[in-house]
Amino acid sequence: MERLAFLVGVIGNIISVFMFVSPGMTFVRIVKKKSTEEFESIPYICTLLSSCLWTYYGITKPGSFLVATVNGFGVLVQIIFVVLFLVFAPPPKRAKTAVLVGIVNIGLLGGGITVCKYIVLDEELRIDIIGLMCSALNIVMYASPLSAMKRMVRTKSVEYMPFLLSFCLFLNGGIWTFYAVLVQDWFLGVPNAIGFMLGTLQLILYLIYKYLLSSKTTDCTHAGCHNEPLLQPHSTC
Repeated sequence: MERLAFLVGVIGNIISVFMFVSPGMTFVRIVKKKSTEEFESIPYICTLLSSCLWTYYGITKPGSFLVATVNGFGVLVQIIFVVLFLVFAPPPKRAKTAVLVGIVNIGLLGGGITVCKYIVLDEELRIDIIGLMCSALNIVMYASPLSAMKRMVRTKSVEYMPFLLSFCLFLNGGIWTFYAVLVQDWFLGVPNAIGFMLGTLQLILYLIYKYLLSSKTTDCTHAGCHNEPLLQPHSTC
């Protein structure tokens, strides 16, 4: 069982590495255009916080070095992404991102680690508290692309929903859920099971708006459909 858990953990590390770097093409686009366009910084800020805490959890809990190694890598990658976002975001979005980084990645992270290290002296309780924080933040990380899903439904376009990121979240949630079952770590298992389900939903929506609706639009265009809307569109704030 230990060998199987180790093997699954290594596979999870590989998938997680791909997940962490999957937004790379998005940032290549941002750098080329020197603009963050409609992309949101929240997923990267949440992932940075989550990776930091999971690294701390992996270091604190005996036998969890596979959790620490991959999340340590994730911390470095997410720092690069957040810095690029701060550089290329327009002033209002840059200010919002900087405030979020200060609150989430400095305030919450520093406060959480300080409490766990200097106030909670019992080791088992410390691990439980860190695990609970990691689980909550992992759910937030998996749910953070919901803003992009909302935009996709509103615009009926998949332009701002990176497929590779959604696919990696799907795989990552699945493999780490399996690993958590093998090692009986429910702090790791519950959020990744939720992430697996959310990743599945993201992929389903992507397929709907990328292929099904686009093919219907194409067919209608070829057929010469020019139906007038029942209600005239109006601007919204």
